[in-house]
Amino acid sequence: MTGPEQLDAATDDDAAELVAQLKELAGADPADVRQVVAEVLTALDRAAGGALREHLPDTIRVDAGLDATAPARH
Repeated sequence: MTGPEQLDAATDDDAAELVAQLKELAGADPADVRQVVAEVLTALDRAAGGALREHLPDTIRVDAGLDATAPARH
């Protein structure tokens, strides 16, 4: 049976793996990583109907080309 602790551990493992992959990319070219992250955040915001952008810090919204008050891009 899967309990909350096991789900939290799986989520933490997934997050740690993602961070490791981003760090590996960043070693090659940090600008490329920023671009990839911006594209991913834009896609996630689009999938969430524009709801993600209001939860992002201003600097990240700017990097991703998201405006908290603008409609989601399609």
